[in-house]
Amino acid sequence: MMNVNVLRLDHRLKRDTRITTHVCLTARAFGASKIYLAGERDTRLMENVRDTASRFGGNFEIEHTESYMGVIKKWKADGGKVVHLTMYGSQAHEVAPEVREDGSDILIVVGGSKVPGSVYKAADWNVSVSTQPHSEVSSLAVFQHLLMDGKEFDLEFENPVLEVIPTAHGKNVNIHDENR
Repeated sequence: MMNVNVLRLDHRLKRDTRITTHVCLTARAFGASKIYLAGERDTRLMENVRDTASRFGGNFEIEHTESYMGVIKKWKADGGKVVHLTMYGSQAHEVAPEVREDGSDILIVVGGSKVPGSVYKAADWNVSVSTQPHSEVSSLAVFQHLLMDGKEFDLEFENPVLEVIPTAHGKNVNIHDENR
């Protein structure tokens, strides 16, 4: 099974904390194992994401990087492929099966303010989740859903302290022993 990581470009402390947190949580919930944050270092955000991941289980990593192109170049040098989510690319529903069939480890790049041309050039696939402006959170969720072919609903996260049990009404949460 392919390993999926996400690279969030251009995080800005005063402006992007909430949206970047949602990018991180979406990446995790839809099966990514790691996210790289480029832009301003946000230690508090990173601690909050790590805390959420530890409470809900699984092995999810978050790392700040000074060089988004360094992450992209290393990923490609290690044999992985890069998917850049943009409104200017090929249609996601047409590309996702090709990416899945390729089987390579995938780095999904989601933008911030203005994405440099070097990212478009470095990407193996520039992918559009609609040709209209919308959030990087929604783009990531839709693309990961297509990439997973709906199997994200079957993901199990190891050693959760909190485990939400689907129910039509109310809240059903199993609380596990934190010391197991």
